[in-house]
Amino acid sequence: MATQQMTQNKPSNKEKKNPKLKPLGNRVLVRRLEAQETLKGGIILPDTAKKKQESAEVLAIGTGKNDKNGNLIPMPVKVGDIILLEKYSGQEVTLDGEEYIIIRADDIIAIVES
Repeated sequence: MATQQMTQNKPSNKEKKNPKLKPLGNRVLVRRLEAQETLKGGIILPDTAKKKQESAEVLAIGTGKNDKNGNLIPMPVKVGDIILLEKYSGQEVTLDGEEYIIIRADDIIAIVES
């Protein structure tokens, strides 16, 4: 039985073109990180065999949300953070041929620290 090994590839500088899209409120614009799954024998799985990746790079953030007293609650992430998010959360958006996801800050599970 082959063992799967998963590596995350960060987008290259030419791919880091940020879209002209500004999320509102407590929403965050992210791009899923590409995963390359390689079997122990060096066989690379095609895109159709890969599972959906739950890590993403934060590209833009909204202003935050207000509490019951009207005070602004700041966003828990900043642009450039790598986050873990719920598998099927958010709204998928395609802009200029690139795929993005707009999620609520509450759907962020964790921030990956390097």
